[in-house]
Amino acid sequence: MANAQGRELEGKVALVTGAVRRIGRAIVLALAGDGCTVVINARSSKAEADAVAAGIEALGGKALVHLADVTDEAAVQGMVDAALRHFGRLDILVNNAADRQQAPLTEISLAQWRHITGIIVDGSFLCARACLPPMIAGGGGTIINIGGASAHIGAHNRAHVITAKAALVGLTKAIAVEFADRGITANCVVPGHIGGQ
Repeated sequence: MANAQGRELEGKVALVTGAVRRIGRAIVLALAGDGCTVVINARSSKAEADAVAAGIEALGGKALVHLADVTDEAAVQGMVDAALRHFGRLDILVNNAADRQQAPLTEISLAQWRHITGIIVDGSFLCARACLPPMIAGGGGTIINIGGASAHIGAHNRAHVITAKAALVGLTKAIAVEFADRGITANCVVPGHIGGQ
């Protein structure tokens, strides 16, 4: 139920990975606009992350920038710990970090394959695993994995991305079933094509 101002997420804290460009930035701004405090994650784009945070704060919202590589187990735990130190709770995780390289399947090296699946699949797993204990301790939470339409219909030159995004469907189902009785919901959101920057 919304509060008196209609801001349904007032008092909630969300961590969004890959949060400074395109859909990630839009997610952060939408959450903040609905009253949510946001932890803005990027791997290295500090200036862009700071600009997003400054825009939120200028409108009276709260934001924390935390640079971390989502494929680094210790860095992910450090990011979650920082969110808890600053805000005392964690209610929402949005796994959006991704690298959308293109190449014919026969030209994708094993290193490229592991790089893409590492960010999308391993990163989502590590973030979910780190966020679940504080969510459960707080009475529940929400995990949202950003999928991709190509995982369901296919596409040229994106086998690594498509495979990784399809794996997110399985991860989402696993979380939803395993943690439903502890107040956790999990959903995989599949946007259509989004152009521009």
